[in-house]
Formats: sequence, C-alpha cells, structure tokens
Amino acid sequence: MASHSQRTVIVTAAVDRFHAKGYHGTSVNDIAVAAGVPRGSFYNHFASKEELAAIVLQQYGQTRRLEELSDPAVAPLERLHRYFEFLRDEQVEHHFTRGCLFGNFGSEMADHSEVLRGGVEHCLGRWRAALTEVLAEAVRSGAVRAGLDPESAALFILCAWEGALVAARCGRSDEAFSTFFRVVFGSLLQPGQDNAPL
Repeated sequence: MASHSQRTVIVTAAVDRFHAKGYHGTSVNDIAVAAGVPRGSFYNHFASKEELAAIVLQQYGQTRRLEELSDPAVAPLERLHRYFEFLRDEQVEHHFTRGCLFGNFGSEMADHSEVLRGGVEHCLGRWRAALTEVLAEAVRSGAVRAGLDPESAALFILCAWEGALVAARCGRSDEAFSTFFRVVFGSLLQPGQDNAPL
C-alpha cells in the first residue's frame, strides 16, 4: 500500500472508531486493525493518537456539508431546515449512538488536551460562522424578524442542536430532534414583531 494511501486509510478508520468509541475508548491498535495496517505503520504517519485526533476533527468537518448552507439557489430558512434534516437523518441511521464528533471530543477532551480543545473550538467556530451567514440572509430577506441577532441565534441553535444530540443518544429516540425543529423553526425563526432579544 502506498504511503499516502495508507495514511488516508488510517485517518478514515480513525474517524469511524473515534466517533463510535470516543477518544479514550479507542486505542492505536483499534485504529490499525480497522484500517487493516500493522500497528507500527501508525507511527510512520502520526506522532501520537492526539495528533491523529486533531486531523480527524478536520476530516469530520469536511463531511458536515457546510457549503450547502451557502447555496443561493435555496431560500435561507429552507436551506437551514434541510441542513438539520441531514444531520438528524444521520443520527437516526446510526440508531442514536454516535452524536457529533465535535461535541463528543469537546466534552471528553477539552479539559485534558489543549490541542483537541483548540481543534474543537475552531471547528465549532466555522460551523457557527456558516449558520450566522444563512441567518443573516434570512433577516435581510424578511423571512425572520428584523431584530434577530444572527450571531447570537447561530450560537443558540448550535448549542441547542448539540444538546438535542445528547438527549437523543440517552433516550434512543428522536423526540429531542422533533422539539428542536418545532422550537427553532416554529418559534425562534419566524417573521413578525421584535418581541424577543435573541
């Protein structure tokens, strides 16, 4: 196996293993077995599990389809709704067992690894920025009330989604997702008078 291909295979396997078992629950040997490579090959490409985990965050971020949030062919709120439907369907497909790798690493490693804390912060920052932009479009188009602060609303929605993921995993149910959609799209993101500070 070519060196570049082997590295790619290891990263892909690590995304799956970290997502399924967490950082501490995944060993270098687990990743090597999943990748189908000798354990020693791991250290030909990565100095440590922490270094690989930082790369995994970037790789996972590329699968979050943030570019769809900026598609001008779709109205802003429809675009946002479709985006969270994609995230919800992904969780249902895995029977509510995986959550979000950003949130998982953030809760597991933020107090133990500055590298991973910073990596999660960066990824969540990019996500928040993408949400902020689509919400700003919705405000400009009149789809939501003019007084909505896109940046604050983006952070609130991001936090609400991550919380819904925890509830869905614990309850093995989509009830939290249904509530998320009802409150965010049925109450928060509505046109009309500015009767709320967010």
